[in-house]
Amino acid sequence: MSLDNKKIAFPLDCYDACQGELIEENIKGSKENIITNAKLCVNFANLLKEENIKSASFEGKNISLDESLNILVEKLKNTTPVKTLFYKGSGNLGVMQQSTKNFFTQYGSTLTRGSLCDGSGAAGIEEGRGDVVNPPIEKLLNADIVIVWGRNLTVTSSHIYNLIKDKTFVTIDPIKTDIAKKSKIHMQINPKTDHELALLFTRFAHMQDLEDREFIDEFGNGADWFFDISRNRPVVSYETTTGVPLSQVNDFFDLIQDKKVAILVGVGVQKYFEGAQIMRCIDSFAAFMGYHKNEAGGVWYLSNSSYGYKNQFEVKGVNKKVSIPKVDFCSYDVVFIQGANPVVSHPNTKKVIDGLKKSFVVYFGTTLNDTCEYADLIIPSASFLSKEDVRLSYGHEFKAISEIVKEKDVNSICEYDLTNFLLEAFDFDKLKNEDEIISYYKNHTPFIEEFETFNFIEEVEIEPLYKEKTADNFYFITVKNKNSLNSQFANDDFVYLHSSTNFKDNDEVNISSKFGTAIFIVRINDDIKENCAFFYSGNKNANYLTPDDEDESSFSAMYQEVLVEIELS
Repeated sequence: MSLDNKKIAFPLDCYDACQGELIEENIKGSKENIITNAKLCVNFANLLKEENIKSASFEGKNISLDESLNILVEKLKNTTPVKTLFYKGSGNLGVMQQSTKNFFTQYGSTLTRGSLCDGSGAAGIEEGRGDVVNPPIEKLLNADIVIVWGRNLTVTSSHIYNLIKDKTFVTIDPIKTDIAKKSKIHMQINPKTDHELALLFTRFAHMQDLEDREFIDEFGNGADWFFDISRNRPVVSYETTTGVPLSQVNDFFDLIQDKKVAILVGVGVQKYFEGAQIMRCIDSFAAFMGYHKNEAGGVWYLSNSSYGYKNQFEVKGVNKKVSIPKVDFCSYDVVFIQGANPVVSHPNTKKVIDGLKKSFVVYFGTTLNDTCEYADLIIPSASFLSKEDVRLSYGHEFKAISEIVKEKDVNSICEYDLTNFLLEAFDFDKLKNEDEIISYYKNHTPFIEEFETFNFIEEVEIEPLYKEKTADNFYFITVKNKNSLNSQFANDDFVYLHSSTNFKDNDEVNISSKFGTAIFIVRINDDIKENCAFFYSGNKNANYLTPDDEDESSFSAMYQEVLVEIELS
């Protein structure tokens, strides 16, 4: 039977959730998927080149899959459940990847809460307007102006960018990204001042009578309080703190007046202790302008992809939970890691490595990564080409379907089968039928509730990093690399600095923060703001510098709540 026209969903962590299709033994972009639009991105191409784990292993020696499963069961049966940690990353985001949590919940493992990525921003949106759900993509397509706020659009959303590439762009970002270079206006903002810029925008909007009074009167709560925050200091002071000239703000309002405006907000703006407040200020400015109810435009963040879907693997438990950035791996006898690479992606790398060395580490995934070096037991997960799945998107409302296009390696096991194996071994109830689960996600269409009210932020208490900033230290910032969407791929481990720093290409430097230190090689790039040290996400040494602490609202990481010092090594 021909496999032609079989669908393949891109499983990795990205906004677009694009869909491929097998055509004459080649995977090409699906024409039926509006987001993919018959084009595959570089990340999909890179993933297809990755080699899957060939064999299970125990203490560095290859073993059979059955042996690895039996070792896992024996280890779990001889461990106090609460002394095991279930640590799942976002390396693979198909709905079937959620199944393993069902077992570890019933077993009694310690679970994580919060996020390493978007939790603060999501908490801010929830406080303002409820569920974190993006507007329909049509509203973006019908916008005149697209404000790209702290989001590397051409990298993280290359498919969405392709759909809107002819729009007029405004970029707000410390880095002159590719989208910034294509923008009518680029505001090269100082890190952790995005809330101040949102307040300045609000002040200007009021001075020019551009606020949407109809929206505010019908849907808004606390708009006057919010406006009062924006006017409690001299306008010129915002120019000093944000680094954005007032002339640019004037140009900005000239550009957006009487236009349909969409705002695409990235996760970089909220990677701070008060990240929820920062996001609420941006969202409140948008509400002040009435963008949330306009027929075109609106605000897009990292949407809750499972909104409106009932988790088919959910099971009630009374498990102990630990904030994910504060996880101390050495506190557990067994650490089960699925679809994650905490040695690279988790804050405070030294603490992570020290902790993993003291635990029995099980790694369950498709490809080898840095964390595998510290794994006692490695269990290969089946390739995404060899299992059915559904990929929900946090960038838009469309889903991507995965069908089996490649025979499963006998040395690997899919998440659903592993879960049922463990459930049976511990005499727990097995999962629903796999076809039934997949059919539900394929055929269910979530109901999106009508927008009812918006609660403006009425108090802003944010401790700015610039108060601690000196001429001798730098803001720490990260951004996605177009060739390595996540830490699974080969990464760029350089530090990028502006030429005004007087460092040179290939200088070896020691970079330190209050949380740690590491050695880097310098690359000079004048697209970077002079006061910033810039790293690509997945840099193997960057998280030696970041805090293993949680934000104030959502048990989430705050990677950029740090200043660094740089000296020649």
